Amino acid sequence: MFRPVCIFFLWLFLFQSGPVLAGDQLSEILNGIRERYGNLPGLTVTYDREIITRSMALLGDQMKTDLATGRINFKPPYYLMIQQETPKPETVTTDGDTLWWYIPQKGLVYRYPSNRLGKELRLLSDIFRGLSEVGDSFDVMQSTLDVKQGYRLKLIPNPPWQEIDHINLSVARDNFSIRVVEIHNYLGGITRFTFGDFSMKDGFTDRFFRFVVPDGVRVIEENG
Repeated sequence: MFRPVCIFFLWLFLFQSGPVLAGDQLSEILNGIRERYGNLPGLTVTYDREIITRSMALLGDQMKTDLATGRINFKPPYYLMIQQETPKPETVTTDGDTLWWYIPQKGLVYRYPSNRLGKELRLLSDIFRGLSEVGDSFDVMQSTLDVKQGYRLKLIPNPPWQEIDHINLSVARDNFSIRVVEIHNYLGGITRFTFGDFSMKDGFTDRFFRFVVPDGVRVIEENG
């Protein structure tokens, strides 16, 4: 089940960073990500998501829970649609002003104002814009991985966020695609999004990201 305001919470309980590499290489990686994503008119990408509690993280990959798959549609700057396909269809849609969380099975849609969109969704938007504003909100560090695994970046919110300790990004070496987003909370919980290959979309209209309430669906206003 989605939790819209905290949809991108929570991975890898004990992240051990390796030596921080030279700033020139970090700048090269960030520039590569910006070139890869920064000028896209829109994109669609598939995802696998898993949520791991602290105790489960200690047990390793043999324990996984709350698995989900779906598709993300994005158009700069903040148009976003997250379509969960399994285990049950749900959709989160935002045009940057209003967020809609639609649960077809229950015949419900929750409507949230712009101030409830959450930092996590804006972080996702910034990722898909090539981390163009990452330096304004995060301290960024790089840790070493082998050639096959690619690069890893660690983003520490500055100023600190109430629930999130840090975010890890795994970046492909060959084309600077962001493959994995891991968000760690202070309790040791992790949410891991693994992305497939994205496809560029230049036909998204603003209306595509404006939710239309289906007949018979009850709207619940979340104002506070």
